[in-house]
Amino acid sequence: MPNLLTRRLALLTEDANRALLGGLRGIERETLRVDHAGHLASTPHPAALGSALTHPEITTDYAEALLEFITPAEPDIALTIKQLDTVHRHAYSRLGDELLWSQSMPGQLPDEEQIEIANYGSSNMGMLKHVYRRGLALRYGKAMQCIAGIHYNYSLDEGLWQLLAADKSTSATTATTAKDVQSESYLATIRNFRRYSWLLMYLFGASPALASGFLRGRAHKLDTLSGDTLFLPYATSLRMSDLGYQNDAQSGLRPHENSLEDYVSALTHAVNDPYAPYAELGTKKDGEWIQLSTNVLQIENEYYSTIRPKRVIRTGERPIQALCLRGVQYIEVRCMDVDPFEPVGISLETGRFLDAFLLFCALDDSAPISSEQGTCYTANFARTVKEGRKPGLMLRRDGEDISLQAWGEELLARIAPVAALLDARSGGTAHADSLAAQAVKLADPDATPSARVLRELRANGGSFAAFGLQQSERHAAFFRAQPPAPEQSAYFDRLAATSLAEQRAMEAAPQGSFDDYVASYRASTLCSHT
Repeated sequence: MPNLLTRRLALLTEDANRALLGGLRGIERETLRVDHAGHLASTPHPAALGSALTHPEITTDYAEALLEFITPAEPDIALTIKQLDTVHRHAYSRLGDELLWSQSMPGQLPDEEQIEIANYGSSNMGMLKHVYRRGLALRYGKAMQCIAGIHYNYSLDEGLWQLLAADKSTSATTATTAKDVQSESYLATIRNFRRYSWLLMYLFGASPALASGFLRGRAHKLDTLSGDTLFLPYATSLRMSDLGYQNDAQSGLRPHENSLEDYVSALTHAVNDPYAPYAELGTKKDGEWIQLSTNVLQIENEYYSTIRPKRVIRTGERPIQALCLRGVQYIEVRCMDVDPFEPVGISLETGRFLDAFLLFCALDDSAPISSEQGTCYTANFARTVKEGRKPGLMLRRDGEDISLQAWGEELLARIAPVAALLDARSGGTAHADSLAAQAVKLADPDATPSARVLRELRANGGSFAAFGLQQSERHAAFFRAQPPAPEQSAYFDRLAATSLAEQRAMEAAPQGSFDDYVASYRASTLCSHT
């Protein structure tokens, strides 16, 4: 009997069903504001860009200088990237002489006390966001709050899950309600992502080096490339390694994605269970809030994961409450490095491959993951980000060794009919072409972005900071050469004015004490069945 992937592909080849391969794509791109020396901008979030608290498309992430652009969700990744291009052009028209940093890893950073945590105003909601970031600084250090990435938001047509569940030959769920069928299907997609996401790190990782000051004197096993730059010769993404955004408190946190209930339960415990080193610090120092709680996680979004199940939240709702009440709506891929050779940080070709890869993960059989298997998948990912281009690198699959290259070639062969299906729906060969481009990288590690970064570094004195500044200046020239159209500027100016008015209204409205607000937030029930 044909395997599940083959049966599902056959079902979706029918013209009436092919329309269900749609869904939505969104991108969140983080980027530091820097000056013309490549130093972190010390200016506040530009008022011309609106309120970071309430603007729907331009905000800040952890640091005040770390911009985050959020595109609307679009049915085609080409439209999404066009939206991302437009917001970059608008930002540059309002940034003055500042630049947007071109790399995932920051350049040379100032001392910790000089890195400003993102500020969201004086409302209780704004202060909650700020104090949460104070807690992140306390737990992880401020340098970690200057790392940037690309988040890829992905959903499929809700009718697709119903179609697959209704046909006994293609169903992989025992769920009966539409909400549960969809949630189980997205979690199955996430499990396959866990199995195969090492491939994305090999193909698209672009942070094999970093500024030496980033480590703040921490012990490391990196090599020296130049006086201000450290690297690993075969690394693909140091951002996603243990040098990136991780800490000891989260090391034992492995939310189970075998069911939504297990996932929610694990995170609920993490936001409610004390962690002794944090408890010793307390929540206040000299009467000032320094973190929202002393638990493993202050809020559920603190859990750092390469992928998350998501649901758009309503006012006053916590992310896990939304998942419990209405199920999974989309997934957020969080492991993609900023591509330093693309002005918007990601290429359309990469987006086409991600669409084929994620649809493959959604359609392929996806058994529950045991604890032992989860450890193996994590090890494969960790090995790839640090040694992905090492000749003959071996990964583990089903208890046996397999070379990264051989496994990668197998995966591309299995993804190929999925890409063909997407091309049949949209016309053209864009998805197949994106696969062909990745095959070149598998055959030749020197064709990967991480190898290209190291070549550029070595050709220009080996300085990561100098390379990052050079690319930032190139991208700035690209955007400034073609400013946004008047109607585009007007659109973003309206959003900025509205967001500023909304923040002022929030701050002017009667509100109780911040202590009571935090207590109420922490006491809110996350989910009725946990």
